Amino acid sequence: MRGFAQSDRFVSEVQARKLRPVYVFVGDEVFFRKRCREAILEHLVTPDLRDFSLFEFDLAETGLAEVLDRARTPSLMAPFQVFFVRGVKNLFGRGSNEEKLAAIEEYCKDPNPAAVLIFVADHISIPADARRMDLTDKERYERIRETLGQYCAIVELARVEESEAVRWIGEYCATRQVKIDADASRELVDALGGDMMMVSNELEKLILYVGEKKRITLGDVETMVLAAKQRSLYELTDAISAKDRVRALEMLDAILTTGEGDEAAIGHLYMLAKTFRQMLVILERNVRDQRMLWAALWQGFQRHLGHVPGCAVTAVKTNVVTKRRHGATAVAHPAMIYLRSPGERPSWRMWNRAFRTAAPVYRRRPHHGNPN
Repeated sequence: MRGFAQSDRFVSEVQARKLRPVYVFVGDEVFFRKRCREAILEHLVTPDLRDFSLFEFDLAETGLAEVLDRARTPSLMAPFQVFFVRGVKNLFGRGSNEEKLAAIEEYCKDPNPAAVLIFVADHISIPADARRMDLTDKERYERIRETLGQYCAIVELARVEESEAVRWIGEYCATRQVKIDADASRELVDALGGDMMMVSNELEKLILYVGEKKRITLGDVETMVLAAKQRSLYELTDAISAKDRVRALEMLDAILTTGEGDEAAIGHLYMLAKTFRQMLVILERNVRDQRMLWAALWQGFQRHLGHVPGCAVTAVKTNVVTKRRHGATAVAHPAMIYLRSPGERPSWRMWNRAFRTAAPVYRRRPHHGNPN
């Protein structure tokens, strides 16, 4: 898998003990950084000597000269030393940085053979499609490649395509003697925005949840992941859309005080942004029926609409038309689907898949003459 290639190569070098003296980890994908770190701890760091073998520095707090001096100095207690150095952006601050870069180059020419130095550039985000990389991140990455890349080995820790994440889930479950349904793995990846660290953590929970059953179904994903995570996010989206500050802050506090706390905020923000983006697309494209819904939304979202009941599309169309008569546009709330389709109560699967645009959003539009 292309997205896993660079971390796989680094792990292989660690296992074979054929390391370069200095590496630069570029990217904010925590899953791959953790994988590389675990390989180092397993193959290069003796557990009993960890305090003498593994060191963490931040260039915002510790000078580069001190870090390089520590790396040059052989340890009397440990056979091998590993230095993780964060704050790489401090090497490219204002003013001249030639001395800092020259010091790293000099170390690379005469390194300590019993040590490896790893600079962590996690201030740069690399998307699965490099063409969509943020311009600022692109410039920072190019600067690292043009300088550190001349004498250091660069390891990209980029996001992965959803298809690769789905494939990894299947392969990992096979190593744990657990079977996972195809729609369950796709839903897991989509619900977590393709964040491999979150996918990995939730998959471990699912494996423990199914236990002796040894099979993960879509229902299990909905129960363990979507029902707990997406439902609360929909409620937060609903409160924000209704401009209910008190309720929105209460929901946000409930989300952040459960699960992984503040560290999960980025994932929640991503899914909120994704929800509002989908709502905006439907509003801008003036969606009125299922055909227009398929045409308006991008391919990555279309596959979730394969089982959208007709009543759902009718609810969207009716609600949009009704609200437009009052000078506003809206997207149907899931409750409306229920009210407009007696006898067919929507399941959480329908809510999650058919309408991620789960809160009424009103946007005033000036109309000239008769809006009809």
